[in-house]
Amino acid sequence: MSTRPLSVVDRITAAADRALRTIAAEPVANRDTPAKGIPRSDDELDGDQRREAAALMRVNHVGEICAQALYDAQALAARSAELRSVFRRAAQEETDHLAWTQQRIQELGGRASLLNPVWYGSAFLIGLAAARLGDRASLGFMAETERQVEQHLQSHLERLPESDAASRAIVAQMKEDETLHAHTATEHGGAALPLPVRWAMRLAARVMTRTAHYI
Repeated sequence: MSTRPLSVVDRITAAADRALRTIAAEPVANRDTPAKGIPRSDDELDGDQRREAAALMRVNHVGEICAQALYDAQALAARSAELRSVFRRAAQEETDHLAWTQQRIQELGGRASLLNPVWYGSAFLIGLAAARLGDRASLGFMAETERQVEQHLQSHLERLPESDAASRAIVAQMKEDETLHAHTATEHGGAALPLPVRWAMRLAARVMTRTAHYI
């Protein structure tokens, strides 16, 4: 039995549903957390180390909230079914990251950002703007975003306590996945972004990460 293509209203309704699920529901990962099977050494963390680890994982969780919004917006506005599937697959892997970081925040006794609805809405608008520039620009935006996230995750690996093996395992796997997403976007024809755009993206990311570290 054939199914009719989704209308614009259908896609917008589905996007709204995914937004609510991302912000308010418990994310479900398709893959086991990379921390599975790692003996917990959380008791070895002192108060400052635990707070810092929780704050860093909160920043990473916000990054995944933004990734869901970006890719959902880009998929919504993509001009081809093939490109929509690229963004959908990336979003699904980012859902794993969302679940892993949320679980780790809870284990560390921390909390998610209070500004998650703001982060999601802002990222969604940015994703729509990128998609409106065309498929090559939208893929280029995806590639550059993932490259910057990869660098950001590397800095977290350098800041997380050596004894926090669980958080480090999660961040390391996230970094590996982001590298693959960047390669996928480039292979599908992503265009290199102008230097001023890359600088603006870095500035926006810096504001987000510094704010999410505390709020």
